[in-house]
Amino acid sequence: MKNKYFIINKSLTPEDIHKIVEENLQLKLVPEAVKRIKHCRAYLDKKIADKEATFYGINTGFGSLCNTKISDNDLSTLQENLLRSHACGTGDMVPQAIVKLMLLLKIQSLAFGHSGVQLLTVERLIYFFNYDILPVVFEQGSLGASGDLAPLAHLSLPLLGEGKVFVKKGNSYEIKDSESVLVQHKLKPVKLQSKEGLALINGTQFMSAYGVYILLQSTRLSDWANTIAAISLDGFDGRLEPFNKILHEIRPHAGQVETAKFIRKILKDSEIAVQKKVQVQDPYAFRCIPQVHGASLDTINYCKKVVSTEINSVTDNPNIFPESDEIISGGNFHGQPLALILDFLAIALAELGSISERRTYQLISGQRNLPPFLTKNPGLNSGFMIPQYTAASIVSQNKQLCTPASVDSIVSSNGQEDHVSMGANAATKCLKVLNNLERILAIEFMNAAQAIEFRRPLKSSSVIEVILKAYRKKVKALENDRVLHDDIMSSIEFLKNYKIN
Repeated sequence: MKNKYFIINKSLTPEDIHKIVEENLQLKLVPEAVKRIKHCRAYLDKKIADKEATFYGINTGFGSLCNTKISDNDLSTLQENLLRSHACGTGDMVPQAIVKLMLLLKIQSLAFGHSGVQLLTVERLIYFFNYDILPVVFEQGSLGASGDLAPLAHLSLPLLGEGKVFVKKGNSYEIKDSESVLVQHKLKPVKLQSKEGLALINGTQFMSAYGVYILLQSTRLSDWANTIAAISLDGFDGRLEPFNKILHEIRPHAGQVETAKFIRKILKDSEIAVQKKVQVQDPYAFRCIPQVHGASLDTINYCKKVVSTEINSVTDNPNIFPESDEIISGGNFHGQPLALILDFLAIALAELGSISERRTYQLISGQRNLPPFLTKNPGLNSGFMIPQYTAASIVSQNKQLCTPASVDSIVSSNGQEDHVSMGANAATKCLKVLNNLERILAIEFMNAAQAIEFRRPLKSSSVIEVILKAYRKKVKALENDRVLHDDIMSSIEFLKNYKIN
């Protein structure tokens, strides 16, 4: 392991995490973190040595069973039973990339030294991360309030040699029993100490991991939304005046200003953009790109701030403060901050898709000297008629997915947990909106690239022409009808893999 990423007492940003994952960096605790973890554990052991002391979840039951005292001999069993009983997730399996982020964020939180875990537990989680031993976690089961209980229980089961894990096989993963994987790596199951099970499953790392993943992809798709919109603008022979710098100086929302600047820059040497226009104005889907895309960009940036705070927080319960000699049972595991911004983010992403579909609709409408449905022989060929249907159906689904999860709550644990965030549901549906947005943008890209074909011999900008040249190696211009599902899938892959300069 040549590369090391030291988890130190500094803030992790989503960009830091992107680097760790993209460059396959390894994790290692710095000495300061080791000292914090050991000190906190020693303090906790000393406190529970007092036979009269009672601490929630450390020597009591959980939830509404918080008043049930547990004997010292059963403290380890109590924590292991907690993982087993709470591992009741269901639904689809969480993508491996997000599971790896869950491991990273749980390690980060435990390393602050306010959770009372033993060093071995943190080191084993780091081992799982470094060797791509990724627990099988399920999407459904968290209320996003007492932490992401069910998902984090599944994340933690392999510490005991229970549950299942993904392991690398070539360029993909296969599922194996955790017990056999531990044997293969010559590892013994971790014997949990008091409070450790609670430290592992209390926390917001399921919601946070989704948030980090979605935000990283949102930044990429936001850039693509602007780039594809610029191609559509040229394809539609649109006007550049709505992107004039002075227009946005009198309404200087940061995202709006940045988006207008991006469009000006990417189209600065376009022959199509500077040719004389017949129309006085363009439809809003073109004219209001800075205002709509910019608002979504501002939302993405705001959500990054909230997520950045969350991933650098301690979110289990109770929390241990050796320096002030306090063990405090509170509510840092409540996912309300994440629930609200994940709902907000879903709306912002859905709007990028909504305006994208409207540009697609305009491009196929037979205006601006473009043939109906962007085909040379309409009638015999349907051309790009039906991909717009597909985009419209996905846009409609996104609207349905944008019903906020965070306004919902349901009583659990016999009334002890009487208000929950539903942030986990906000997270999983936000990911669906994100994936849908990519499909909508891919469809607009297909149409925009095809529209440019009808502007020849004029060229778009040098940047766009480079992108289109690379795209045409994957998806040929449409001459006659063919199965466009394949073109959509190839376009999606292009958006995933092509790096915009």
